[in-house]
Amino acid sequence: MTLVKTTFGRRAFIRNTGLASGGLVLGFSWLASCKDEAAMEAALQMPDSWFDINGFLKIGDNGLVTIMSPNPEIGQNVKTAMPMIVADELDVDWAKVLVEQAPLNTDIFTRQLAGGSQSIRQGWQGLRLAGATARQMLKQAAANAWQVPVGEIVTAAGMISHEGSGNSAGYGEMAAAAGALEVPEEVVLKEPGEFSIIGTDRKNVDGKKIVTGQPLFGLDVDRDNMRIAMVVHPPAFGQKFKSANLEEIKAMPGIQDAFHQVVYPEGAELQWSDGGHVPEMLVIVGNSTWEVMQAKRAVQAEWEADGPLESTEYHNTELAKLLEQAPDNPGRRDGNPEAAFARAATIVEKTYSAPYLAHNTMEPMNFFAHVTADKAELLGPIQTPEYLENTLAGILEMPKENIDIMMTRMGGGFGRRLYGSFAVEAAVISKRIQAPVKVVYSREDDMTQGTYRPSYMVRYRAGLDADGKLIAWHMRAAGTNDGGYFANRFPAGAVENYLSEGHTLRTEVTTGAWRAPTSNFMAGVENAFLDEVAEAAGKDPIAFRLELFDRSINDPVGDPEKNDYDPERYAGVLRLVRDKSNWDSSSPNAEKRGVAAYYCHNSYVAQVLDVEMNAGVPRADKIWCAVDCGIVINPLSARNQIEGGIVDGIGHATFSALTFEDGKPQQDNFDTYRLIRHSEAPREIETFFVDNGIDPTGLGEPSLPPVMGALANAMYRKAGKRYYHQPFVGSQEDRRIIG
Repeated sequence: MTLVKTTFGRRAFIRNTGLASGGLVLGFSWLASCKDEAAMEAALQMPDSWFDINGFLKIGDNGLVTIMSPNPEIGQNVKTAMPMIVADELDVDWAKVLVEQAPLNTDIFTRQLAGGSQSIRQGWQGLRLAGATARQMLKQAAANAWQVPVGEIVTAAGMISHEGSGNSAGYGEMAAAAGALEVPEEVVLKEPGEFSIIGTDRKNVDGKKIVTGQPLFGLDVDRDNMRIAMVVHPPAFGQKFKSANLEEIKAMPGIQDAFHQVVYPEGAELQWSDGGHVPEMLVIVGNSTWEVMQAKRAVQAEWEADGPLESTEYHNTELAKLLEQAPDNPGRRDGNPEAAFARAATIVEKTYSAPYLAHNTMEPMNFFAHVTADKAELLGPIQTPEYLENTLAGILEMPKENIDIMMTRMGGGFGRRLYGSFAVEAAVISKRIQAPVKVVYSREDDMTQGTYRPSYMVRYRAGLDADGKLIAWHMRAAGTNDGGYFANRFPAGAVENYLSEGHTLRTEVTTGAWRAPTSNFMAGVENAFLDEVAEAAGKDPIAFRLELFDRSINDPVGDPEKNDYDPERYAGVLRLVRDKSNWDSSSPNAEKRGVAAYYCHNSYVAQVLDVEMNAGVPRADKIWCAVDCGIVINPLSARNQIEGGIVDGIGHATFSALTFEDGKPQQDNFDTYRLIRHSEAPREIETFFVDNGIDPTGLGEPSLPPVMGALANAMYRKAGKRYYHQPFVGSQEDRRIIG
């Protein structure tokens, strides 16, 4: 039994004995049941009244429960998983649960943000507390009504009962009385073994709407008198507006206005979520997307720059120079690496690189805004609504309480929608034209004005003694606008003489979080290098890694509290994937399989990958994946996330790159920016979760980083060639035609 205080504060618990407003029943058609929707509607008619129990849920007089899902939904399925947590602690029948996307409400909800694979981890206790509090209040209401001790009341599947008196009631019968009670000072949370919903497969609450094309996404938004707007940004990073044929554009069919607009005025107080913004833009406003798109194509604009514009060649040259320079402040130093390298019998030294990457969400950027003199209403796909609200309050010069931000489901995020400049653009445009407007980016807009994954280079050196023991490790990394390394991750703490250090190259190109930031590079190259060092030491790749983990467990170097990782859990997933894949260096499969393991976003993932090669192009035959992410809320969704991350990682490592010439992106659509195709996806992925009862950790990102290393290692074994530079497959022309 876990007894917890209800520390969320009185604002989180709204007590109401009647229908406070019509808004309580808006949007309640988002059914969470995996049963047939029509059958459920027939069995469970909408209740006559609703009673707010707390900020996360409402209970109707017929027992129907609505649970608010507070965080943005970007395909990671938190809109299903978060309500599952509440419903389990509430002890309600999942078939009687409706799910509603909550609007931004910082008074009731905390951390309404989708990023860093932290939604479930950060919301775990609060969501449980919400359900448990409501359950306790229902039990107390029943105890009061039946004049029995509350400790003798039990709940199950939305029913309350008392064995001694024979009384029982549905939640709906006690909802009004429960809503009138004071919030209890403490409640009991379930033990993991008591969960009945958590840990079971539940279908996506929006699944039917997605496959039948019902409105869910930002691009689906349509309002009365709504205008469509598209924007033109400078074509190259570092350019500013000079002139344009705006009067000609205004005369085109269906166009209402065209103008130059400053989005972020000088001196505006910006949030980190405004990273990558373009301060100015050209705007075309019209009646329909097609008419506005035609007008946008007719824009003839002049842009100018204060100095030379940057290219990929320049960035790569400067990154390479930085690798030759020792930083003034190393990230971590253990022992005496210089002396250890001097006495090493064998030194392995390799340099790796990776290019810029675009996010390429299936749904391009878009947002709806209606800004009036005293109010702003915004609706669209955003990962950081609270930060957006802060920015808008400053730019619109409007109190935050007058700004209403509602979230739609997103057709992908991957970090791109952490940066909300497209929503700020919508608000600024609406304010100027004094009308509701939806800003829509084309695919070309999205790809050429994105906030990209940085480009990276890293040089590794490893020193081995005469017995093949790793005695020295040196990593020096450099990245565009990012240092590109983690000082205290493995093998820190496992090597006697260790040095990690990094450089940052500041560029005009806007960069930011891209699925598993920095890890998406470091995991792959670290694991590729570990395999090469293991080969030089004459050791099996998994056995070599486990030796290092044993050192970190039994005789750690330096202060183990500094290490980012838990070596026991790290080694645990590696052993699990070794056993599940029947790893054996002498088996026939050994010639085509690679391994990798990595820790990020508080979770541990290890993978073994078997590869086939066709004209130099890899195809994963089978992948075994072991995951330690604590308690798994929804195994069906969890497997989907793991598989999606694996496919995404393989595709980008194999094919994708974004390059620049004179500040201008050279790829603007999928004919030149290569993504993985269905026929190239792994034939089979088998996932195994460690059942350890630990509170949930990250899941949306951790499977992507290591698979890049597992793929590179498998390709080496199959083709006899080491891969040091992403993408692994050929030139830009090759990436366009292969497959």
